Amino acid sequence: MEYKCFSCDHKVGDEYLKKRIRCPYCGSKILFKPREQTTKVLAR
Repeated sequence: MEYKCFSCDHKVGDEYLKKRIRCPYCGSKILFKPREQTTKVLAR
């Protein structure tokens, strides 16, 4: 699972987050999981 930093937009691996929840690049505590592309279904 990969997380993304809200401030600097770098990808952070989950193996780093086991130690502490901070971005290793900028030190921000705001991390989120980026959503995958959703499939659009047409209405009938």
